[in-house]
Amino acid sequence: MRYNTDKVDKDKGELMKVSGFGALHALQNPSPKDYVNYLEAQSAASKRTKFPQLHAVISGKGRSHSKHELAAIADRWMDGMGYGEQPYLLVFHKDTANNHIHIISTRVGRNGKKINDNFEIIRAHEVLNRILGTDVKQQTEKDIGKVLTYGFSMREQFMMVLGSLGYSLKLCDKEYQIFRYGKRQGTVSLEQVDAKIATFSKDISRLGQLRAVFAKYQDQYDPAVVHTPAPLPGNRPSAPSGYTSAMAQMLSAKIGVQVIFHGKDGKPPYGYTIIDHSRKMVYKGKDLMPLAEFITPSEDRHKISPKADITKPTLKGRVSRPEETVTENGYVQSAKDDFAEPNEKERKSVSEETTIVADHVQGTADQWIPNIQIDISDDIDDEAIHGRNRRRKRKARTNTR
Repeated sequence: MRYNTDKVDKDKGELMKVSGFGALHALQNPSPKDYVNYLEAQSAASKRTKFPQLHAVISGKGRSHSKHELAAIADRWMDGMGYGEQPYLLVFHKDTANNHIHIISTRVGRNGKKINDNFEIIRAHEVLNRILGTDVKQQTEKDIGKVLTYGFSMREQFMMVLGSLGYSLKLCDKEYQIFRYGKRQGTVSLEQVDAKIATFSKDISRLGQLRAVFAKYQDQYDPAVVHTPAPLPGNRPSAPSGYTSAMAQMLSAKIGVQVIFHGKDGKPPYGYTIIDHSRKMVYKGKDLMPLAEFITPSEDRHKISPKADITKPTLKGRVSRPEETVTENGYVQSAKDDFAEPNEKERKSVSEETTIVADHVQGTADQWIPNIQIDISDDIDDEAIHGRNRRRKRKARTNTR
């Protein structure tokens, strides 16, 4: 709550709507503290609600949606989620690359009972898609068809392209089940994927063009890899969940080439994949150049020995079995394992019940970001609700030492 009121005070945010605050509406100039006290009082009516504050962020791609459009969407979303009669604030922010609006409310109703929040994340997307008129299953079929027009040489590459669109995949009974927003949205058979793999042929001239582009811009854009955090509501930082570089971002923005680095546990990447969206082709990074050469600044490149490339672990006969998490905006995160490229004999030994997702698919290609997306969290700054209790507990611990 204070995060948003501070933004307004610093002219980085704009209060778009105040709704359901009862007697406060009669005040000429209610202060942020008045709203905090009101939400605190209503939330206190339920002692059993662990996370009484509702905080959601609805964002548009870039400046595609104005503050008024986002506010109207947020208003309808609150109604659809069952919060229409709750006290809530809509605060617009434009201090990042994407216009976005924050929704601040409470999960505790006026009767002291908790508003139903079962399957809240799934319902949040369903309500938003309904407002926007998006047919998710129909969109999934379109996306599958689009990905099958790409050229790729491995099943994992098919998974990565589909993963970059926000899907996760489960291999079952010789077909990939495609999931988004916590639900199965479509399927594609292994036969279709393998038939596409059989037609793959490297575009040598295109790889030469990409090497030339890299050579041209290597002094202007730093190729060194940095960690990218997953986006959280309120633009809070999170633990590293992927990798990018200034060079990778340039390749995506200027020529439609997405670079996906592979790694885990915050360690340096061991490999990378090139998705050439403009030509609809997928390549192993080593087809372009060794990883060490791709991520090393030009002034340090002479120090690289021919064998200095970072290699991935040799886990032969295995396909990744990560514990995948789908974020509220649909992105696949957290691959806790890695994959080696199995041969045909090894591939057949892999269980068809294995859950498979692309590892560290991150948004270096802005064209895959949905026009409207939503993040919802238990709280962003619950100081208004729990702050006093935390301070009392800290003070009590200090006094007992």
